Amino acid sequence: MTQLCDQLIAITDTLATQVNRLRFAAPVTYVYNPLMYARDPHVNYIKKYAQKGATIWVGMNPGPFGMAQTGVPFGDVSMVRDFLEITGKLASLPAQHPKRPIDGFDCPRSEVSGTRLWGYARQQFDSPATFFKKFFVVNYCPLVFMGETGKNITPDKLPASERDALFAVCDAALAQMAEVIQPRFVLGIGAFAKGACERALVALDVKVGQILHPSPASPAANRGWAEAAHKQLTALKLI
Repeated sequence: MTQLCDQLIAITDTLATQVNRLRFAAPVTYVYNPLMYARDPHVNYIKKYAQKGATIWVGMNPGPFGMAQTGVPFGDVSMVRDFLEITGKLASLPAQHPKRPIDGFDCPRSEVSGTRLWGYARQQFDSPATFFKKFFVVNYCPLVFMGETGKNITPDKLPASERDALFAVCDAALAQMAEVIQPRFVLGIGAFAKGACERALVALDVKVGQILHPSPASPAANRGWAEAAHKQLTALKLI
């Protein structure tokens, strides 16, 4: 298990360095890389929960009130601290949008996607350890992009040249993670993530599926994400 964790940490450290070298023009005005400044809690998450053979759940990229604060995918502060029992110190922070400060585990805002995803895990499984015996959650892209107003910009909305350079790095990292974890199934959380998984893992012997993204921007998710996700996971025979 130590070797698995060391390999995953090395992959994410390399990913953090590579995406840090990329440059993004307007409308992107702020870029947060939590794999750099929130490396400590992210490493703690890997060490505590990564297991070989686990089905990998793949999200799109960090939310400003989730992984951007805690370094953990879908990392709503209360869920990370109280359910996953992950903590850690934040290092030197990047330039921050005044409307989107990085407060770490003192962030007063919740992340809806994170409360839904980890809330489902808490409801469905006896403990985090039980969930992570079967599953491990990662993000495809580790960066948070914001416009001048603080509006979140998702990776698929980047100009083609910037998007292609970013996706090449993220594809390689996801493939390396899959080679280390050796899942039989990889699950895209939302259509974007499914497409990224299909592209990045095309050379690997792994099945790719999809569940609904828990974002509050999704009307379907707002009608009952946990129930919809549970039906999809059941249909895929993952639970």
